[in-house]
Amino acid sequence: MSGLLAGKRIIVTGVITQASIAFHVARLAQEEGADVVLTGFGRLSLVERIAKRLPKPVPVIELDVQNEEQLASLAGKVAEHYGDDAGVDGVVHSIGFAPQDALGGNFLNTPWESVGTAVHVSAYSLKSLTMALLPLLEKRGGSVVGLTFDATLAWPKYDWMGVAKAALESTSRYLARDLGPKNIRCNLVSAGPLGSMAAKSIPGFEDLATVWDERSPLSWELSDPEPAARGVVALLSDWFPKTTGEIVHVDGGLHALGA
Repeated sequence: MSGLLAGKRIIVTGVITQASIAFHVARLAQEEGADVVLTGFGRLSLVERIAKRLPKPVPVIELDVQNEEQLASLAGKVAEHYGDDAGVDGVVHSIGFAPQDALGGNFLNTPWESVGTAVHVSAYSLKSLTMALLPLLEKRGGSVVGLTFDATLAWPKYDWMGVAKAALESTSRYLARDLGPKNIRCNLVSAGPLGSMAAKSIPGFEDLATVWDERSPLSWELSDPEPAARGVVALLSDWFPKTTGEIVHVDGGLHALGA
């Protein structure tokens, strides 16, 4: 077997549609030699249907990151696929959600209940997912890679999801600090905007996306998740053995520009 991820075992969360970054991560990971397991939330039959479009069949495990019982059983269910004594080499966190009243210009009026949901699902889940799989990760060392959207700026309409992404970025750094001694890396890919199902649920997303049309040094395609997926796969590989706590921007270079 050859490829950038030859022989590696990778868990990918967040595959909802074929247009998602997570789907293309799973596809590229398989093409690069990895054995992939998916997790899905909610409409599991939809995830299973999308999974059939991957190059090779994959198991799909139900996972709600707010469900402590499902988190507690996750490592055991993954081990059923790989074997009781097996470990995993990589985890992809592609999970984010904010209630509608936490988006779209309602920042000053959003209640804590909605803010708490956004932070729990979009940020704290990076820690809870990683800890759920830690017994398998520490057997082989490995790489945890999450997806963010540049949280150094306040974006139009993004509101409390932007705050949650800032929390995600900080969480990644603390995980990198505490898991480094176990030979586990934790990094994020900060992707430019994509026309995914999640993005389209953000009121005013089109206004945000036009910024890339006007200012990105490299051309940016809203319909092409592959550049971001390639960044994730690269961080899952052995080509970044001493990189942790990092945010790799795959956004056409817009993050580097001033006004």
